[in-house]
Amino acid sequence: MFAIPIVITAPMVYGLAWGFGASLVLPTVALLALAAILGSLTVWLSRRVLEPAERLESARRILEDAYDRARSEALRDTLTGLGNHRAFQEEMERQWATAVRHNQPLALALVDLDDFKRLNDSRGHAVGDVLLRHAATTMAGYLRRSDRAFRIGGDEFAIIMPGADADRGQLAVRRVLAGSLDGEGDDRTPGGVSFSAGISAIPGHARDRDSLYRQADAALFWSKRHGRTCVTIYDSERHDGALSTRPLPELSTLVARVAATGAMRAVFQPIYDLTTGVPRGFEGLIRPLPDSGFADPASLFQAAEATGRTAELDIACLNTVMETAARLRLPGSLTVNMSPRTLEIDDFSIHALIRMIVRHGLDPRHIVLELTERDAVEDVARVRRAADACRVAGIRLAADDIGAGNAGLRLLSQLKFDIVKIDLSLVQGGAVHDASLEVLRTLRDLADRWGALVVAEGIETPAQLEIVRSLGIGAGQGYLLGRPTDRPSTDPIDLEGLSRSTDWLIDKLRVLPT
Repeated sequence: MFAIPIVITAPMVYGLAWGFGASLVLPTVALLALAAILGSLTVWLSRRVLEPAERLESARRILEDAYDRARSEALRDTLTGLGNHRAFQEEMERQWATAVRHNQPLALALVDLDDFKRLNDSRGHAVGDVLLRHAATTMAGYLRRSDRAFRIGGDEFAIIMPGADADRGQLAVRRVLAGSLDGEGDDRTPGGVSFSAGISAIPGHARDRDSLYRQADAALFWSKRHGRTCVTIYDSERHDGALSTRPLPELSTLVARVAATGAMRAVFQPIYDLTTGVPRGFEGLIRPLPDSGFADPASLFQAAEATGRTAELDIACLNTVMETAARLRLPGSLTVNMSPRTLEIDDFSIHALIRMIVRHGLDPRHIVLELTERDAVEDVARVRRAADACRVAGIRLAADDIGAGNAGLRLLSQLKFDIVKIDLSLVQGGAVHDASLEVLRTLRDLADRWGALVVAEGIETPAQLEIVRSLGIGAGQGYLLGRPTDRPSTDPIDLEGLSRSTDWLIDKLRVLPT
């Protein structure tokens, strides 16, 4: 038997391998290609989906940065470089909370320059400005590093002294007074600056920061009436004649009585379309009656917050505003104010709110619920559910005081609003500060993306009107356009004429009732 050799060459091996594996390689390549295509498509789709969110987040970051810069400018007095009244209020709130929480002393001094008006009138405003700057520089130079001075009015200053009791506060302010009196003048500028001051402190008689302020003001009043150029510590026996301090139970009773009897009246401020000059609607505001026990709305609402009667007062205010608006037959929307705290309570009912609206012959679709965050929101989820229920019923929501502080921005990030109302501090600063203008533009752009109307509050000068109109802000309100009154005008206004002249403003502010 013969063996027949078989010779297998390399080409034959490759041929066999190709024939055997081709059926496996081709599907694998196709699958890999399909996977690559699907992966690329997924990445592309995810980018398209995430792009709007990324743009919104970028806009939020820009807004926060611009807001921080504008806020820094808005809290500084441009003449003296000290903090202004708003900065004082915020710092006072922080220092009071810290002192109470840690049981630490805290002193407050209110300072008023002596004979400032006489010098300012007789020697000119330039001399008055020099006096104010000299007083501010002295305070900054003679106080401790932990103390802070503020210019809170024309010639009025406040000094917050953490960790100081009344005696230490008095010594510190006397040291400032001595430094302020030490100075050389000439024919154009006076030398030293004299002032009177009142001191209040905790531990002491104050129950809250408002009463601490009132006590310092009473001591200052006594100083001005008894010789000036002195620093007086508050004494209840000597100074209570100039001060009305009431315990919380009494305040609670007064608020309850106002809410139950309706001891308030409604006034209305028009909100104008800044393109046509036609009123878009009216904001209803409350003024306590003379026999209510409260001199102004601020003291009434502060008492309600301090005594836990905010919701009770809110409902009473809504009833008064709607009843008056229905009687006046005001055109357009009716804006009513409410604290988010009212939406948080268990007793809040959208059905009860709708019944109130309908009972007064009003249309829920014409009601704007303006949320003002006087108190911090505790139950955001509950507020959001209540706000959604209002919107389902046709009621629109407005965010109030955007730009006034962190509260307004916090509300804006937590709820969906139909209207964004920009606080008057930004509008008033917008005519001067670039940072304020940047915030206004960013807020307008964000509102446009959300489909919300922007309302500029606090328009008081033709320059401010021009600023907000040039930014494309759709609506505005303020003393230049119309003051709050019990019988507001429903006629259009001449926007072009207002922008060109200040005479209309002067006439408007002279004798109109508030």
